[in-house]
Amino acid sequence: EVQLVESGGGLVQAGGSLRLSCAASGFTFDDYAIGWFRQAPGKEREGVSCISSSDGSTYYADSVKGRFTISSDNAKNTVYLQMNSLKPEDTAVYYCAAGVGTLSPYDYDYWGQGTQVTVSS
Repeated sequence: EVQLVESGGGLVQAGGSLRLSCAASGFTFDDYAIGWFRQAPGKEREGVSCISSSDGSTYYADSVKGRFTISSDNAKNTVYLQMNSLKPEDTAVYYCAAGVGTLSPYDYDYWGQGTQVTVSS
């Protein structure tokens, strides 16, 4: 059974940091890219960052470049999203997903349940 389990969300003040984790199981980790997406109330789901498990290449949305860092521990089948200098507009439910290495949610086959990130001003 394919599983993607996010953790690490929470409430943080603007300017603070959080690290999200995505633990994957049930599929060949190296065959997929892992992406992070977010969805705020009333908005479409948007791509935040993704990483190729095979070669480590990474991509970021312009809105998070320089603040967020994605990394992968292939031995643990886990991908991390380090989020620094958080802003209130980063508030959303964050999802990880397995698929092709783009920032389009339509290119991803498997999804986690999401973790809430709330940034207070």
